[in-house]
Amino acid sequence: MKIQKRLFKAAAILGLGLLLTGCTKKEEVTITVKVPVLAMNSVADSDIESADEFLKKAAEAFEAQNEGVTIRLVTFEQTKEDSAVTDCFDTEDAADVLYEGYFNMSTYIYTGRMVPLDDIISDEIRNDIDSSLWDMSQIEGKTYMMPYLSLQNTYVYNKELFREAGLEKYLTDEDVIQNWTLDEWEYILAVLKEKLPENIYVMPMYAANNQGDTHTMTLIRSQGSSFFDEDGKFNLNTEEGIAGLQWIKDNYDKGYYPPYCEDLEISDTVELFYNEQIVFMIGNSANGNAIPFDYGVVNFPGGKGGYATSFVTGFSVFDNGNEKKVELSKEFVKFIYETETWLDYSAGAIPASQNVADKYKDNIPMLEEYYQNNANVVNFTANNPNWRGVRDTFYPHIQNLLRGNETAAEAAAGINQDCNAAIEEGLATGQLHE
Repeated sequence: MKIQKRLFKAAAILGLGLLLTGCTKKEEVTITVKVPVLAMNSVADSDIESADEFLKKAAEAFEAQNEGVTIRLVTFEQTKEDSAVTDCFDTEDAADVLYEGYFNMSTYIYTGRMVPLDDIISDEIRNDIDSSLWDMSQIEGKTYMMPYLSLQNTYVYNKELFREAGLEKYLTDEDVIQNWTLDEWEYILAVLKEKLPENIYVMPMYAANNQGDTHTMTLIRSQGSSFFDEDGKFNLNTEEGIAGLQWIKDNYDKGYYPPYCEDLEISDTVELFYNEQIVFMIGNSANGNAIPFDYGVVNFPGGKGGYATSFVTGFSVFDNGNEKKVELSKEFVKFIYETETWLDYSAGAIPASQNVADKYKDNIPMLEEYYQNNANVVNFTANNPNWRGVRDTFYPHIQNLLRGNETAAEAAAGINQDCNAAIEEGLATGQLHE
């Protein structure tokens, strides 16, 4: 009898132990991190060629430190962003973390699903990142994106093709971001067209989808357009705005662009550039190291120093109705910013972290030149809501302009009407996370 009591007692203790072990076992949680196809160079790791490769390494390190946590990394094509993000709301495939450019994220903020991140930003992190990047990442004083790096978009051009056309005087051996007057641009484009073989094109242009919006918008400024009015609304129905659109159309008619460019995507012109079949390409430090021939860098035409655009890229967190996933998603983002190894991966582009920039300044191509060129960077969104809606209504007018279905004046009026309607829709229907 005593033996049976002892066995029962031992079994009870063992059962209690198993019960307690089960209660303390880490809950298994999967968070989904999504990223578009983004080229990425990192001087901290020369093997990195894309953003998803960097995120995969950071995710594996986070999983190793957090038992029961799995990070599901999803890479999507930029042309399929709607299906990857907004179309996945309220499904098991919804993004918990998005690594993306802010010009798209501004739309998602107003869905009410993107959560403020101020509670994970320490004083050390905040002081390490320039206030201008924080300002760009905030709405009504709350931070919705953690700036990680930025890229300045300019033109890059093939110096060998300049030499072939006899334009050596416009070349420089120095690491500088050049600027040419509008008259110089007119002369250079005309000479390139005249001197180069017919199967080599001069300027990139593409309007098959919304990828070309920011670059085309910047070109419209070439004739002096401010682009936006004082309230941040589209204001192209002016003498300067119409002239900018007409300049784009004139270049089309002169044969500077690849034929049927209204049906091309940006990747088509990039391929032409690497095959040395087009002189200019939209470029930045993310693809500079990969260019296999001698090239130069020049701002978009217009203004006193030319124009450039700046693309801030970073992390945002979505609330999909699961508090635990929101908590872990924030922890993953915080992990990247509080771990020197992963913050260092931003070096290659222009790091948001000043500490990283100082550490790698001698290894990041043209870092100081890009800093100096900030004076020529234009705000191409004016911080408007529903920018994806703007993008989707802008490019059809450029298609029609290039095809001759709209005059420059008609395109200016149509862009004003449709893009401002998209902005108004964003203001009327948008909401912030509570």
